[in-house]
Amino acid sequence: MKNKIKKPGSLSVKVILAAVIVLFLFQASVVETYNNEYILIKQFGRVVRVVSEPGISFKIPFIQNTQSIPNYEMIYDLVPSEVNTKDKKVMVVDSFALWEVTDPLKYLSSLGANQANAETRIGNIVYNSVKNVISATDQADIISGRDGKLAEMITDNIGSSLDSYGIRVIKVETKRLDLPDSNKESVYQRMISERKNIAAGYTADGEYESTVIKNETDKQVSITLSEAKAKAEQIKAEGEAKYMEILSNAYNDADKADFYNYVRSLDALKASLQGGNKTLILDGDSELARILQGNME
Repeated sequence: MKNKIKKPGSLSVKVILAAVIVLFLFQASVVETYNNEYILIKQFGRVVRVVSEPGISFKIPFIQNTQSIPNYEMIYDLVPSEVNTKDKKVMVVDSFALWEVTDPLKYLSSLGANQANAETRIGNIVYNSVKNVISATDQADIISGRDGKLAEMITDNIGSSLDSYGIRVIKVETKRLDLPDSNKESVYQRMISERKNIAAGYTADGEYESTVIKNETDKQVSITLSEAKAKAEQIKAEGEAKYMEILSNAYNDADKADFYNYVRSLDALKASLQGGNKTLILDGDSELARILQGNME
C-alpha cells in the first residue's frame, strides 16, 4: 500500500478557511454599544437582554439579532394650536417638547420602537397639558409667566402619564404664545385702556398725597411764623421793659429827671420846627416856653 502524500497547499487553504470562518463567527457574535443607544438582543423575536452601557458584548451568531433604540434627548416640535384661557381669551400656543426613552422594553412593546408613534402620543399628552394649564390661568398671568413658570407648570402637569410607553417628557417650552390675528387689535386696545386707567389711578393717588403734604407743610410754616412773631413781640416787649428800667435807673433823682425833661423838650421843639414855617405858639406855662425864656426853675 502506498502512502498518500498531502500537498502543502491543500493544508494551507483549510487553515485559512477555518480562520475565516472563526473570524466571521466572531464578528457575527460581537455587539458594539454606543453611549447614545440601547441595544436589544433578540432570540426568535423575543428580547432576551438589554444592553444600556457602552462597550463590547456578545450574542449567539445566527440565532440572536440586535435592535438599536435611541438613548438621548430628542426634540418634538408640536403643531401650533389655539387654547382658551380662564377668562375666556383665545391664545395661540406654539411649543416643543424634549423627551427620551427611559424603558426600551416598554417602548418596544407599546410603540413598536417607532419614533413617529411616540411623537403622536407625546403630542396628545402635551397638548392636553397645555390646554389644562392655560384654561385654569388668566391671560394676564399667562403673559407674565413667560419667564419659565408657565413651561414648568405644563411639564409638571404631564407627570408620569407617559411611563407606560417607556418614555418621559423632560421639558416643554413655548416658542410663541400670542393672540390670534383676528382679535389682536381689540385686545391690545383693551390692554392700553386698562393700563391708562391704572396710570390715572396712580396719578390721582400721587396728586392726593401731594395735596396732603403741601397742606401739612403750609400748616407747619404758618405755625412756625406765628411762633416766630410771638417770640419777636416777646423779645421786643422785654427790650422795651429793659430800656424803661435803664432810663428809670438813670434818672431816678431830681437833677437827672430835670435834665431828662429838658432833653425831651428840646427834641419836641426840634420836631415841631419842620418845614418853612418857623413860628411856634406856646402857652406861657408850658415847659418849652420856660426853656426858651431861660427859666428852668
